[in-house]
This record gives sequence, C-alpha cells and structure tokens, in this order.
Amino acid sequence: MVAPVLTVPDCPAWRDGKRYMWLTATVVPLTAIVGYGLWHRTGVGLHWWITPLFVFVLVPLLDLTSPPDTVNPPEAVRAQLEADRYYRRCTYLYLPLAGIALVLGAAAWGQGHLSVLARVGAVLSVGSVTGVGITTAHELGHRRNRLERVLARLMLAATGYGHFLVEHNRGHHRRVATPRDPASARLGEGFWRFWPRTVFGGLRSAWVLEADRLRQRGRRVWSPRNEVLRGWLLTATLYGTLSAIFGVGVLGFLVAQALVGVTLLEGVNYIEHYGLARARLPGGRYEPVTPRHSWNSDAVVSNLALYQLQRHSDHHAHPTRRYQTLRSFPESPQLPAGYATLLVAAWLPPLWFHLMDDRVLAHYGGDLTLAHVQPSRARALADRYRA
Repeated sequence: MVAPVLTVPDCPAWRDGKRYMWLTATVVPLTAIVGYGLWHRTGVGLHWWITPLFVFVLVPLLDLTSPPDTVNPPEAVRAQLEADRYYRRCTYLYLPLAGIALVLGAAAWGQGHLSVLARVGAVLSVGSVTGVGITTAHELGHRRNRLERVLARLMLAATGYGHFLVEHNRGHHRRVATPRDPASARLGEGFWRFWPRTVFGGLRSAWVLEADRLRQRGRRVWSPRNEVLRGWLLTATLYGTLSAIFGVGVLGFLVAQALVGVTLLEGVNYIEHYGLARARLPGGRYEPVTPRHSWNSDAVVSNLALYQLQRHSDHHAHPTRRYQTLRSFPESPQLPAGYATLLVAAWLPPLWFHLMDDRVLAHYGGDLTLAHVQPSRARALADRYRA
C-alpha cells in the first residue's frame, strides 16, 4: 500500500504523519496475531499480553512523550483527501486482521492448553482488537457507501454490538450532551455507574429508533429489515460457526472478549462528552452542537490509531467528514492526555474526578449549573465548588 503524495508544502508535519496511517491503524490486531504465534511456538502464556501492554502502556508513553499534532489539513485539499482511496483501504485492512486474531484466539482457547494467565491475556488481547474494531466500524458506519456499511456491520458482529450503528448515528448524534443521551457521561458519574446506563440505554434506544423507522414505513418490526436484528443475527452466526469448529467451550471466550471490547468502546464514550451540556433554549429545544460539546485531544499516536477520533468536535459538527480531514478547534475543551492514557484513569473514578472535574468547571467559567451533572452528586459538587 503506497501512501498518497500530496502537495501541501505549508504543512509538512501533517502530510508526513499520515504516511504511516496504514501501520498505526493495523498494529493492534497485528500484535495479537504475533502474540498467538509466539505462544504457539514457545508455549509461554505471557506472549498473550503483548497487545494489552501495547495498548495500555506503550501507546500512552508514546502519546506523553510525543508533541501534539495541532495541524489541520488544508481545506484546499479536502476534496482530494476525501476521494483518496488510500485512507479507506486503511480501514478496510482492519477487518480481516481482526478476524484472524479472533479465530486464532478461539482456536487457542478451544485446544484447552492455555494457563489461567494465558487465558486472561487472550481475552484482553482479542478484546482490545475487537474494541478498537468498534472504532473502525464507527468510521465506516458513517459512510453512505454500501461496502463500508457492510464492513462496519461485520466488524461489530465480533462484540455483539450490531445495534451500535443505529443508536450512534440516529440517536447519539442528535441527543449528544443532553440528559436524553445514554452515551453522554455526567459530571460526578463514575465509569462503572455509567457502564450499565450506556450499554442498556443504548440497546433500548436502538430498538426504539429502529422500530419507529419500520412502523413509519408500514413494515413489521420483527422482520429481516430490522437492522438491529440483522446485527445480532451476524453475531449469532459468527459465534455459532466458531463454536461448531472449536467446541462450545469457546463461547465463554467470545463473550468475555466482547465484554472487554464493549468496555473499551464505552470508556471512550465516557471520556468524549464527560460533564458537557448543551443549553436548553426557550422553546424547549437544545442549542445546536458546537465544538464546545466534545472533549478533544491532539495526542498524535492515539489519533493515528483511532482514525482521528479524538478530534471529536469536528466529527459531531460534520459526521460525514472522513477521518483524514477532521480538524482540531481551539475553542474545544482539551483533555489532559489521549484516550489510551485516560481509559485507565476513567476506570478508577477517584483519579478520573481528580483529573477532570475542575476542567469541566473551568470550561463553564465556574458555573456548575451549565454542566451536565449527575443528579445524585449535584449537592455534593455544589458544596465543594461553593467552598
């Protein structure tokens, strides 16, 4: 795969950094495949831990020691970038590699020769691959191209999150930073309290949205046209096939890695809009989404690995804009680090509150009433910041 050659003389850092998009976009599944190969050859279970160590240790270290990438792609070359198939192929490449990692993990599990340490490593390794795969599906699922949407559904099958496209595209993007959005975390809401609210709330929202769509078109809800049911059917087919090949025992592995993948995805959701709120207008509607309603990060390695997802403000303002053209806005609230670093902090609520609560309040000029606050923590937060 040859990187595109763009004539952008005034932005060499932006141009050169994107040359390696194909590598950073595929390195997570490649580490899992390498981990399997080393384990298969040596029998040492520690090799299964290569992927989680890469995701949760090496990437944060690289983010923290690399200068941020604040350069935006020039609008003059946007059309050229949007049309360049190199960037699309980078996302297409993730699916087969993730599929190989999943099959290898199931094969190793089905053999029954994994130690407890290796089993935990295998679940974390493959779960990291499928969790990042949801981010890949997110990028593909925003496209109108039929092939890209099919690839997105196939990628989501690994985690049983086929309903994600319905809820994210038709629900989250309309309701973001409002109390009606299950994927927008509240100030003072710990991640482990947020997790069931967003997982089950997103599932319920997806079903309602799809049922309403079908009824408006005069079609039955329980039918092959139901996108939520089709997503779940893909998961059932995938899990059933792997169980038939490697034994029913792999179902435990498949469910466990799916939980890891979903937790990674929802950790990102938790970070992206924590405490941010859209003001309610006199007529009852909410103000339009602006760059101030998403947390941004210019951590370069995480951005390359996650298709610029950390430039989240531009994504919400322009959902159909392809990842290679997303911009960083100075008015967007800035995270203290990249997603890979903050995921671990999000899973430790006291640390997360220490890092982020003051930033939320500062974003609103000290006015707590403007933030999206967890109701059960409202009084305690008011007392704390009043003091």
